[in-house]
Amino acid sequence: MATIQLNKIGKKFGTHWLFRNIIFGISSGEKIAVTGSNGSGKSTLLQLISGHMRPSEGEITIAIKDTKIPTEKWYEQLSWCAPYIDIIEEFSPTEFLNFYREHKSFLNAVTTNQIIDLCMLKESAHQPINQFSSGMKQRLKLATAILTDAPVLLLDEPLSNLDEKGNQFYKDLITTYANNKTII
Repeated sequence: MATIQLNKIGKKFGTHWLFRNIIFGISSGEKIAVTGSNGSGKSTLLQLISGHMRPSEGEITIAIKDTKIPTEKWYEQLSWCAPYIDIIEEFSPTEFLNFYREHKSFLNAVTTNQIIDLCMLKESAHQPINQFSSGMKQRLKLATAILTDAPVLLLDEPLSNLDEKGNQFYKDLITTYANNKTII
């Protein structure tokens, strides 16, 4: 299980500090919601925790069973879904999931067809993703992130582009597959 520690982190863009001196820890299996207005730094914070962006000051650590993980290996410990993370839209869902599987494993050896069924995309399994609605793409991105076998799950605006049925899909995935994950 993963723990995350933020020690006096800050992020500066040009001469503007988005935030400074953030200190908090996230225990293994804990679920945390980060709230705030547009532009307050929520997405930036997740990008810092993911290792995709470096803090301007301070330090972030991720540890597995009290062993500190080097920053360049954080990707092995997390999965995430965000509006600014693209999927390969020229692929069909089947091709995309099979490609993804070459780089990361899924929980409980869940199959590509099972994921497609969960996403309610059976009829579109071989259709290019670039022909999907934004909600269909979001369901595929969420299922990919939540079903990845990684102890940390980062979700930025997970309900964006989802209708009522999509919101229930998200809740069901989290309840069924993410109980043991550390979620931000």
